[in-house]
Formats: sequence, structure tokens, C-alpha cells
Amino acid sequence: MGDVYNFNWTDLGDLAVGRPNLGEETSVIVYRLMQYTFKDVLSKEIGKQRAVELFVQAGLLAGKEFCNNVLDTSLSFNAFIADLKDKLVALKVGVLRVEEADMDQLKFVLTVAEDLDCSGLPIFGESVCDYDEGFIAGIFEQYTGKKFTVKEVDCWATGDRTCRFEVKPIEG
Repeated sequence: MGDVYNFNWTDLGDLAVGRPNLGEETSVIVYRLMQYTFKDVLSKEIGKQRAVELFVQAGLLAGKEFCNNVLDTSLSFNAFIADLKDKLVALKVGVLRVEEADMDQLKFVLTVAEDLDCSGLPIFGESVCDYDEGFIAGIFEQYTGKKFTVKEVDCWATGDRTCRFEVKPIEG
């Protein structure tokens, strides 16, 4: 993914000026309405697999930008993860937990409870947190300087009650 994107964090605007009465929060329903209608339209237009790939790419870009603009990359790993956990809760994205961490190989298993993208969804029989896979990969890439692959192995939409992600560096 050597593409250069035009998005910049400042493109999100000044919410204090633009939303003086409503503020920076919105409903999870509105967020999901946008996400799932985008995914449905893209799937019909370019195919489901390509739509999923694009959601992962968008999540990757978002994760990098989030890391650069919201997190402190100068922290030790444990402090960085603590900061990430705090920010995800404060922004109501989800409750992050590290289940496994192999610092030598940079392999991790993370869970996100009350996930913004899927908690409470009907069971679809397949994981749906493609954007989250990219988002997590982007954060880890920005923090470590290495590229990562993230795979959701448990999801609310598959009948689990938390999202579980396997995180590992891309070899090469």
C-alpha cells in the first residue's frame, strides 16, 4: 500500500466552531448507518471482497492518523497501550484488553469489548470489523515503524460477545 492519500487530520475540522451546540459526539446508530450503507453500496458496485479490502485500507489510514494525532508514540509499549486504552474508552470506541503479548516477535492478541462497529449486531455468521483490522494495524505500524497484519478471529456478528484480533508483523 504505497499510495499517498490526501486525507489530513485537519480535514476533520474545528468541531468547537462548527458544532457549538451539538459538540463532537454522535450516535452509534448514525455511525453504523454510514458505515454499513457505504459497505453495502461498495459491495454491490465493486464486489464484497474489494469493499472489505477498501475498508481495511481506510482503517489503516485512520489508525495511522489517530496514532499521530491522539496518541503519544514516545511512550514505552506498556504506557502506550495504557494511553491507547484510555483514549478508546474516552472516545467511546471500545474497551481494549491485551490478552497475549510476545514482544520479541511483536505478536499480540487483543480484544475490544463494546466495539463501536459490531457490539449488539445480529449474528451474520461472519466477522464484520474490517475497518477495525486496518485501524489496529495502522496504530501498531505508526508506533513501531513496522507493517502489521490484523485478523479478527472472534466477532459479535459471529456469535461471540467480544471482538478478538490477532496482530502480527508482516514478514519481509
